[in-house]
Amino acid sequence: MNKLYIGNVSAEASEEDFETIFEQWKIPHSGPFLVKTGYAFVDCPDEKVAMKAIDVLSGKVELHGKLLEVEHSVPKRQRSCKLQIRNIPPHMQWEVLDGMLAQYGTVDSCEQVNTDTETAVVNVRYGAKDQARMAMEKLNGSMMEKYALKVSYIPDETAVPEGPPAGGRRGFNTRGPPRSSSPGLGARPKMQSDIPLRMLVPTQFVGAIIGKEGATIRNITKQTHSKIDIHRKENAGAAEKPITIHSTPEGCSSACKTIMEIMQKEANDTNFTEEIPLKILAHNNFVGRLIGKEGRNLKKIEQDTGTKITISPLQDLTLYNLERTITVKGPLDACARAEEEVMKKVAESYDSDMAAMNLQSNLIPGLNLNALGLFPSGAPGMGPNMSSGPPPGAHGGCPSFGFSPYGSEGQLWASMPSASSQPLAGHQESETVHLFIPALAVGAIIGKQGQHIKQLSHFAGASIKIAPAEGMDAKLRMVIIVGPPEAQFKAQCRIFGKLKEENFFGPKEEVKLEAHIKVPSFAAGRVIGKGGKTVNDLQNHSCAEVVVPRDQTPDENDQVIVKISGHFFACQLAQRKIQEILAQVRRQQQPKPSPGAQPPQPRRK
Repeated sequence: MNKLYIGNVSAEASEEDFETIFEQWKIPHSGPFLVKTGYAFVDCPDEKVAMKAIDVLSGKVELHGKLLEVEHSVPKRQRSCKLQIRNIPPHMQWEVLDGMLAQYGTVDSCEQVNTDTETAVVNVRYGAKDQARMAMEKLNGSMMEKYALKVSYIPDETAVPEGPPAGGRRGFNTRGPPRSSSPGLGARPKMQSDIPLRMLVPTQFVGAIIGKEGATIRNITKQTHSKIDIHRKENAGAAEKPITIHSTPEGCSSACKTIMEIMQKEANDTNFTEEIPLKILAHNNFVGRLIGKEGRNLKKIEQDTGTKITISPLQDLTLYNLERTITVKGPLDACARAEEEVMKKVAESYDSDMAAMNLQSNLIPGLNLNALGLFPSGAPGMGPNMSSGPPPGAHGGCPSFGFSPYGSEGQLWASMPSASSQPLAGHQESETVHLFIPALAVGAIIGKQGQHIKQLSHFAGASIKIAPAEGMDAKLRMVIIVGPPEAQFKAQCRIFGKLKEENFFGPKEEVKLEAHIKVPSFAAGRVIGKGGKTVNDLQNHSCAEVVVPRDQTPDENDQVIVKISGHFFACQLAQRKIQEILAQVRRQQQPKPSPGAQPPQPRRK
């Protein structure tokens, strides 16, 4: 990241011109300027100097009548999924930035880089190179609140050089060792292994927490090395607003205490006399272990910290709100200590669940678990939409899988992209599944004015439609689900869970449904196997009933139906295995190159 590319250079520009400009702006450089027609290159002593040169010169300094464009120099072979975005409006909310980035693909991480400039800088990693390229093309130079965004690649230092290119640059040393950390001393820490802290604050204190033009919240973020999302637009008119803090446990606790101090000061300044308790949001999966047997864990925290702790009742939970409110009352310092102890217990439960999840990571081959929102990630994500989508980890009645409560909506927490960031798992093909549900359950799936099915579709990133009834007395209705494997998993899981929640199956009765997928007629035999061996093995392995009806007439697309019946995970495993077989068939159908034929040469760009 120390090598710079200088673009929009006049034909009259010389090395001496650049020497003068860099000297004038007090920007040191560690090598000679290599001036070409229309552009130039130079090495800087370190990354901080390179950043300064970009911020000070790019689009601001003119040479021979042309505004210079300065950015990191990144060879094509080192252009990766990582971008640096500069000149971001200083008061821009993270929720807005996250939404903008998600338009171009799955954001794996987004880290703030501390600089001396007024505007903000972030390093972004996308899930795929083509997503990063699209974001680069669309965002670079785009205007945002009178600020022109500047986007450049962050080089992939692990890329293996393919030998010196013809006409290579002379006088330039090889790049230094691979970067071991994020750019900038003040960059937000990577948070892949840490869970966020969720808290509720009275709505009247949100303005004080944000501060004038966002100054207060930026200061908290900088001091605690955290990322803080204040979900102001959620639950319009509600007395309280959720805040999500992403950082290390120490960073979360520090930010939480600072926020409590700000609220207390604002209360004093406005003669607000009511007590302001600390309210922590935690997924219901963790609350039992936080309380402990006969309430021992909670009592110990109360005794050790001198606080009074209560937890909201189970009756407050819904399918799309699986968070419990933990209310802590006491002196501010005591509440801060209690927060540390509470989150320590939550983290222990989370780690335990993740260990259990890892044991099942091969349960459903071909499924990208990271794209399901089951694992934490460094991406900031847009905080959980508590009013219009499932909260973190809502698993709709499929508890046996050990869902992580800290996925992301829009992302629930961080890694699960919203519908706007499709595809969920790179370039996986979309699949169509017909799931049959009791006809009486259609209303529950659709919801009032279609709200439930819309939320479900948005959450899963899939198209979900209810087919018309086939007759007046039809006992089953077909749900048509279209989307990649991860979307299928999430959508079907929610439907299974909803049927259980709405008591369409008895308390001790397992939800079992029938799903249909279509396969090319010529591939049906491969699903069945010789003497039925493949389908029998599939049934034994998945515990689902798999039937390929004989004597089917292929439809207009020359496809036949495979019927799968069973509980949720049996159906999922059978679906994935069948898709695996179909993928093998498609690969074998691809024409092979004739002997001696030359492979196509990549086109030069």
